[in-house]
Amino acid sequence: MDFTLSPRAEELRAKVAAFMDEYVYPAESVAREQERSLEKPGADPPIVVELRKKAKAQGLWNLFMPDPRYGKGLKNWEYAPICELMGRSPIGARVFNCNAPDTGNMEILAEFGTPEQKERWLKPALEGEIRSCFSMTEPETAGSDPTLLRTRAVRDGDYYVINGHKWFTSGALGAAFAIVMAVTNPDAEPHRRASQIIVPLDTPGVKIVRAVPVMGAVHGGGHCEILYENCRVPVTNLLGKEGDGFAIAQARLGPGRIHHCMRMIGAAERALELMCKRANTRWTHGSYLADKSNVQEWIADSRIEIDASRLMVMYAAWKMDTVGKKEARQEISMIKVLAANTVMRVLDRAIQVHGALGMSDDTPLAFFWRELRGLRLADGPDEVHRMTIARRELAKWK
Repeated sequence: MDFTLSPRAEELRAKVAAFMDEYVYPAESVAREQERSLEKPGADPPIVVELRKKAKAQGLWNLFMPDPRYGKGLKNWEYAPICELMGRSPIGARVFNCNAPDTGNMEILAEFGTPEQKERWLKPALEGEIRSCFSMTEPETAGSDPTLLRTRAVRDGDYYVINGHKWFTSGALGAAFAIVMAVTNPDAEPHRRASQIIVPLDTPGVKIVRAVPVMGAVHGGGHCEILYENCRVPVTNLLGKEGDGFAIAQARLGPGRIHHCMRMIGAAERALELMCKRANTRWTHGSYLADKSNVQEWIADSRIEIDASRLMVMYAAWKMDTVGKKEARQEISMIKVLAANTVMRVLDRAIQVHGALGMSDDTPLAFFWRELRGLRLADGPDEVHRMTIARRELAKWK
């Protein structure tokens, strides 16, 4: 394996790095203040709108899309260091139209959508004209097992009638549509019960109950609780075929998980950078924090863990590119566990080094801690991934 970027990928990485330095980092505090006074829930702060226009004008747009018809055509391992840069800022991925859950939705629309669905939903999403959300998790069922879903979509002529209760539908505030995972055939085998259906959020019967506060905060489009009550959508809004919901979700989760890992490494790298700067400048009890042996140990462990995580992510991405998502599922599960735990350990150390400042929103550390803690649960909790990893490993030796 040689992870030397092609000249084109290196050019894009350098441009994104320069854009982050010149525009994104200086805009973080402004975006945070503007978000507090937004009249329309889920709208982008004006400064983010401005930066999105700049990024698009510079061709730094939809970099996540491996299909050259819809994006830059980068391989997963080429996108990894670019995505990592975006993950260094709370607003980074949004600026370049590379934010979850839209990226995952755009990928499955590109892979499974009809020409009409692509024209109506994918095209404006790629242009950055609309946002979307993915509505799968339910409060009454175990989110780690999508075969247990209760939300129903019943065929009624040329329509599906959807009834159900979802929550942690991330990004729903301000979104144009949701991709809803609902049971279309309750009598089918577990992995064929559900389908995915595109639901415009202005459809009668869709009720956003609330944006669920996460660690006491709501950001961006929120993690929303939604009721679907006799919600009627055309059968033509079905994504793929009936019963394909679980398979499409798995196709979506592979790239989604690895993109999360890439961004988590960026956040961990930013936290380590802030930790080192703080340690080098904070004087207490007769010396700088950088001279304390326990702080040195935290910094060394963070450097080791970040670099190990990055190499595993690059390997998983390379394997996805060379043999496919299905064959790389073991590596994807491993990096999902490793990166999610690495970033939380590094953030915890960085917060400790910053003291009271680390608990405030005057640095991005507290934001990262609130938002990224959920990634030990989202896209499969650590425990399920570990169980799956172990089962695959044990099967080799049966």
